[in-house]
Amino acid sequence: MRAIVYIRLKAEVLDPQGQAIESALKNLGESTINNIRQGKLIEMDIQAKNIKDAEEKIEKITKSLLANTVIEEYSIEIS
Repeated sequence: MRAIVYIRLKAEVLDPQGQAIESALKNLGESTINNIRQGKLIEMDIQAKNIKDAEEKIEKITKSLLANTVIEEYSIEIS
């Protein structure tokens, strides 16, 4: 199975990288794009009995290693 974990800063947390991207776009003359939030995408293959087992494993490693749940939120997609 293939798992994708999307990690991004929580909405209430300042995103300096997103602001830098937005500033760069404005410097290039693009003024119609606003409120950019930058994040991480982590893809991995996982061997599991079923999707539920895979979700539980990915949830566990995401909480313990991949995401800082104090300031980040995440979503998991398994196919």
